[in-house]
Amino acid sequence: MVVLTPARATRALTAAPTPKTSGGEDLTSPSAAGGSALSRCVACSHDVFAAEYWGRAPLLTRAAELDENIDDLFDAAAVDELVSRRGLRTPFLRMAKDGNVLPTAKFTRGGGAGASIGDQAADDRVLAMIADGATLVLQALHRNWPPLMTFAAQLADELGHPAQINAYITPSQNQGFAPHYDVHDVFVLQVAGRKHWTMHSPVVTDPLADQPWENRRAEVCARAQEPPLIDTVLAPGDALYLPRGTIHAAQALGETSIHLTVGVHPVTRYQLVRHLLESAQADPELRTSLPVGTDLADPDVLAPSLAATIEALRRYLDSAPADEIARRVGTSLMRLTRPEPLAPLAQLAAADALDERTPLRLRTGLRLRVERDDTHVRIVLLDRTVELPLNADPAIKTVLAGAAFAPADLPGLDAAEQLTVATRLLREGVLVPA
Repeated sequence: MVVLTPARATRALTAAPTPKTSGGEDLTSPSAAGGSALSRCVACSHDVFAAEYWGRAPLLTRAAELDENIDDLFDAAAVDELVSRRGLRTPFLRMAKDGNVLPTAKFTRGGGAGASIGDQAADDRVLAMIADGATLVLQALHRNWPPLMTFAAQLADELGHPAQINAYITPSQNQGFAPHYDVHDVFVLQVAGRKHWTMHSPVVTDPLADQPWENRRAEVCARAQEPPLIDTVLAPGDALYLPRGTIHAAQALGETSIHLTVGVHPVTRYQLVRHLLESAQADPELRTSLPVGTDLADPDVLAPSLAATIEALRRYLDSAPADEIARRVGTSLMRLTRPEPLAPLAQLAAADALDERTPLRLRTGLRLRVERDDTHVRIVLLDRTVELPLNADPAIKTVLAGAAFAPADLPGLDAAEQLTVATRLLREGVLVPA
């Protein structure tokens, strides 16, 4: 079995001990990303970001330092389009004011004849709420705004971790949310207006999904009163990276502020531990009941059973089927990332018009696994498997290398087989026209 992840994601993302800013004294090296999604978020190379910032250090980057801007990703016209013409429903939008999330009835209503859904965005109510100082949050834009769909897929491909994108629209001199932290890493991309940001060190390092800031309100509030790690104003084009757990708050200044929050949901070692524990259900010794009459309230009585369980777990882990567990973990993690959007009708048209010189490429961000036996090679996708004869294995290796190719470039196959394999992979959404 071979488990495949995007090539760029194989570079380890390690942590740094101290916060830095690229807009202050400690400047990083010029970007070596060269047109990548990450190069819109940071001015350092992928490797520098991985080694010095990922998971530990906030990083402030000014627009002038970035190789690429974000003008083509999102703007005020996109906000108006989404609210007034796309029929957004909750939870794809929400609104907040003075740190409190507003009831959905304040900014939604039914869609009218032929669209009787009761929670569609009501553009006039959204207008009234923004005019009254509320912040509009457009959620999951990586699922419904094409430029951000592509950008999120590319960023997840480069980092090896799932990404989501929200937009925050805050009217002048207002603050939508109180100081808080997120349980995922964040890139902030300022689109329009200016926003004053303050960041403070975590009260819990690397918080997990079940360790939200709401459970530590008093600690967060107290930490937010201390001198900040970074106190700055983001202008259009500026970018900010915040590791999960970093406490932050922001307030719009003299004009309406629009910024994108790109959430990166890191796959953690704890998630792997949970999968290991789930697999331990297969061990009869670990399924054994505790003795009758065990006093669960008495630590001295419970301690021997716990010690015996720890020893049984050690024995299980020493002989755990690592390959099988890795296969299950990989399948589970495949569900967390959405690959590059696929156009069904365009795919069918491309398959029908395919010839030996048609340029093709692997679909960006596609998570898959390759399995082989004596007769077949199988591409295992999220919810289906593409089975091909074993003589297609060299061709599959060419496909998965990532470079653009034509059917005539597929090794080990005759001309008819090359077209058959390429057509099958187009119809299965593994390949797209280059």
